[in-house]
Amino acid sequence: MKVLVTGAGGYIGSVATYLLLQNGYEVVALDNFSTGYQAPLELLQEKFGKEKIRYYKADITEEVSEVLEKEKDISAVFHYAALCLVDESMKEPGKYFTNNIGGTLNLLLAMSKFGIPNLIFSSTCAVYGGAQYVPIDEKHPLNPDSPYGESKAIVEKIIHWYGELKGLHYIILRYFNVCGASDDGLMGDSKKPSVLLVQNAVRGALGIKPFYFTYQEVDTPDASPIRDYINVMDLNEAHLKALEYLSSGGQSETLNLGTGTGNSVLEIVEKVETATKTKINKNKSTPRQGESSKLFASIEKAKKILHWEPKRSIEDSVRSLVDWYKNHPNGWDK
Repeated sequence: MKVLVTGAGGYIGSVATYLLLQNGYEVVALDNFSTGYQAPLELLQEKFGKEKIRYYKADITEEVSEVLEKEKDISAVFHYAALCLVDESMKEPGKYFTNNIGGTLNLLLAMSKFGIPNLIFSSTCAVYGGAQYVPIDEKHPLNPDSPYGESKAIVEKIIHWYGELKGLHYIILRYFNVCGASDDGLMGDSKKPSVLLVQNAVRGALGIKPFYFTYQEVDTPDASPIRDYINVMDLNEAHLKALEYLSSGGQSETLNLGTGTGNSVLEIVEKVETATKTKINKNKSTPRQGESSKLFASIEKAKKILHWEPKRSIEDSVRSLVDWYKNHPNGWDK
């Protein structure tokens, strides 16, 4: 089966591409390399061969049809390509609406034109906004509090209408906090700067970059926010399960992806220190404002629909990140 992966040069997309190839899929990788990297796709071509993976420098807002003219018989799209920094979206909302909404609409038009039936879409827990209750299930009201979250919520509605009117089969996956690297440390996170806690704590432990606390004190036992940290391999294994589910005639669904439990910021840092046997030099910077005290997922629906549940611990994520950062302390080269 041939799968188009958008945003394939990014953190989650590159791990997904690797996992698809390991499981015998043929991959057409697409990225404009504005925030993603060509290097992981070159490495995967060397490892698996150009007959198994081909990549294109292309922008989803403009050039999807040109790629699909060359690549026939694509059965599904894994759509990871998006701008995803909440703070940046507050400063440049137009950039986020243009790329995330306009790009996805262009992708859907191209999928319809070329008869591609299945879409696995990367959404986010940011569509929920502040938690009215935890664990957050898929029935929780959508109340995004950033242009990033709003852009994803709007795209979810557009995808729904394509399902209703154009027969698109889709799984929308709302991610909670992603961490870790591929199990062998070959593919990992190159965001500069990273906003991801586990990654930043591991880099602090390895002496790559100073570590800073950025949280605002909240009403939890240790006064640090509680979040749901899911390993990137567990996350992408859910995507494969979603593709298998749709391919076997499953109905379109919207599902949360997390672990179903939460850890506080201070608990995560302590786990990283224990796993790396290193005391992290902790600095404080200006705290982010308006953070909820607790945000973690109910994953019962994903367990039931996809027969999936996460297998890896925070310690597993730390180990894979240590392997990744030891070989790539500054991430991929542009």
